[in-house]
Amino acid sequence: MKTAWVLGARGLLGSAFCRALSMAGTARFTPSESFQWTDESALHLQIEAAVRGFSVSASRAARWEIYWAAGAGTMGSSEAALVPETRALALLLELIAADAVLMGMPGSLVFSSSAGAIYGACPDEIITEASLPAPNCAYAREKLSQEDLLRSFCAANPKMTVLLARISTLYGAGQATGKAQGLLTHIARSIVRKKPIGIYVPIDTIRDYISVDDAALEIVETLRDLNSAPGVLTKIIASEQPATISEIISIFKRIARKSPRITTGVNKSSGLYSRRIRFSSVVPSRGRNRKIRSLAVGVAQLLEAERFTHANPRSR
Repeated sequence: MKTAWVLGARGLLGSAFCRALSMAGTARFTPSESFQWTDESALHLQIEAAVRGFSVSASRAARWEIYWAAGAGTMGSSEAALVPETRALALLLELIAADAVLMGMPGSLVFSSSAGAIYGACPDEIITEASLPAPNCAYAREKLSQEDLLRSFCAANPKMTVLLARISTLYGAGQATGKAQGLLTHIARSIVRKKPIGIYVPIDTIRDYISVDDAALEIVETLRDLNSAPGVLTKIIASEQPATISEIISIFKRIARKSPRITTGVNKSSGLYSRRIRFSSVVPSRGRNRKIRSLAVGVAQLLEAERFTHANPRSR
């Protein structure tokens, strides 16, 4: 029996982790309080209490797993805005290392980050795990610093398993409206609400879009493959089906039977995004044996979800 704790369980990726773990029959630990990410002092006290609670929960299982899908940072975030998140992760790892129950049994940690950010300035035509990170913004540099924390934790605790999941562009129902990200979600919402959508990069920009549920399931399955092999594994999680923004607009037009109202321009974040980025994972996993849903299927599902949410605002 395993018990899992998802940090950021209410977010796009975190909620998908919860669904994937439920499908696998994994028991989940939920802290008694929602974390106050904007109040660092309160957050640290909450993390301390949550680790104590998780230790009790884990003591009744054969193995524990922690999935880090937390954080409010985006590509445009400043370094100052991102550092508290790094301190929170460092505290979590320190508390785990100091807990005799957690350290006395097999445990695994997943850390989720953005492949598009980490390889933002990478010159490789096709980016794999062998490609060198090439961050071009504070967000990417901080994610690499957070990965280093996990490598150090694993080196000091050789029985632990750490999966560094570098994920391509996620999309899915329920994406936050307040974050300056999520092109597919914003296009779907603009169609449903009959509003314009601003695009601030060239329409021939190439991205790898993967459904959040496909990504979460592959990460969970990859971690389960590693359970008997302690250490650190870095893996790119991507659909490996690149598409231009122009192609995406065409898919929306065909499925919605109407054209999105597009406005173009530039903003302060425009220069942070690479024009063309393609991914291919060379790290095997059971998740690769699954058929990743096509972008057309994903867009149709996203539109259906946004129409339901718009018609049923209390369901949010």
